[in-house]
Amino acid sequence: MKTKNITLQLSKTLFWDTDINKIDYEKNARHIIERVLMRGMLTDWFEMKSFYGTERIKNEIIKIRYLDKVTLNFCSKYFKIQKKQFKCYNTEPSIQKLWNY
Repeated sequence: MKTKNITLQLSKTLFWDTDINKIDYEKNARHIIERVLMRGMLTDWFEMKSFYGTERIKNEIIKIRYLDKVTLNFCSKYFKIQKKQFKCYNTEPSIQKLWNY
């Protein structure tokens, strides 16, 4: 098991709203994985994959409440998981339509 002293070398822009030095990489794994998948760069993907491993990522992504269509398709194909197994596929988004300004 990895210790809390280990930090991932992720893009600072991924966690613009968080103090990156205070992130608990085990407790907040799902949130970190979600951010990397939806907003990260390829280097972030490799860093995350190296830290968590494929099985941990696979177990966490099916529980994520929202993934955009591109990310969902990527995860489905990469991890060989049917889309209907993802929580985000079976859950309606809370905001159905954006406002028309």
